[in-house]
Amino acid sequence: MTVLAGLRVLDASTVVMGPYATRLLADLGAEVLKVEPPEGDVMRRAGQGGAIFAHLNRGKRSVALDLKAPEGQAEFRRLASGADVLVHNMRPEAAARLGLRQNDLAAFNPRLVVACAYGYGAGGPYAARPAYDDLIQAASGLADTIGRAAGDGEPRYVPLTLADRVVGTHLAFAIVAAIACRERTGVAQQVEVPMFETFAGLVAGDHLGGMSFDPPEGEPYYPRLMSPQRRPYRTRDGWIAVLLYTDAHWRRFFALIGREDALQDPRLATHAARQAGIDHAYAQVAEALAHRDTAEWMQLLSEADIPAAPVNDITALRQDPHLNATGFWQDVALPDGRTLHTTAPFGRWSATPPAPPGPPPAWPAPGTAAWETT
Repeated sequence: MTVLAGLRVLDASTVVMGPYATRLLADLGAEVLKVEPPEGDVMRRAGQGGAIFAHLNRGKRSVALDLKAPEGQAEFRRLASGADVLVHNMRPEAAARLGLRQNDLAAFNPRLVVACAYGYGAGGPYAARPAYDDLIQAASGLADTIGRAAGDGEPRYVPLTLADRVVGTHLAFAIVAAIACRERTGVAQQVEVPMFETFAGLVAGDHLGGMSFDPPEGEPYYPRLMSPQRRPYRTRDGWIAVLLYTDAHWRRFFALIGREDALQDPRLATHAARQAGIDHAYAQVAEALAHRDTAEWMQLLSEADIPAAPVNDITALRQDPHLNATGFWQDVALPDGRTLHTTAPFGRWSATPPAPPGPPPAWPAPGTAAWETT
């Protein structure tokens, strides 16, 4: 028995955000049936060998339907009548044309929760715009913030579909909350999670700073996060991440390098002083770390209970001893004979542990599908 066993999710979303949300639900035992357009989800053709699609859609089944055709709509309504949740990432006007709103489908299934994820919230001037991860990183202020922190002012993106995955996580949370509400009250509803507003809320939470108040109490941007010195430190043979955060961390670090006197410097003496002059504080750390090898620093810092981590590349991550010891990496046999190296479902559950992930759906998907009988 898994925590979401018996929950039926009809997933009409594509690309990353919606499929990531439903992947999280599938990992916890939900039965996810993916509805793809006749040409298939575009992510089947993205990346090396469809790797991103495979990770996003593991453990799901799939059916190909043309939702613009009457027969496709009829089959979709049949599937929706047996589902608990419909998930899609269509813009509101497109969803209305195709009859995918909760009030459109209530006649077929009054208990159906409809969860929508799209770019910009209804009622605003951007509501009809398309949205993708890069655009949301830019519009939310993240790309500009990264450029400012780098010191050159040139906006840049995080090399990760970060907005899609963060907003997808919010979408999964909203789905579970709407199901919990339905079970308590009997009320099924439509819940909408716009990318721009959701992700902008995260950026603002860290960086609105003194502009949070009226009257303002200082400038925007959290100084520690904006320091160009906030980055992995060069060691004699590589790189290391070290975070000195508390007074105790700083005392132990300066003792470790034989610089107990450093805390007599008024720029380093207190947490407030270090925050005000964070570039200077981090520069002292950088200078000290340059004179030993990474492995030696990892041992010394661990013994002193100072937070540190190696700087892994993807190859090292795949070989990380902790991840391998905890069962983080899991192998899934694919229908075409390949093996997918993927990650374990998140969390540890004392009574309802997730099952190992299953394979993503093969293509072409069957023309008809039915829910599993229980």
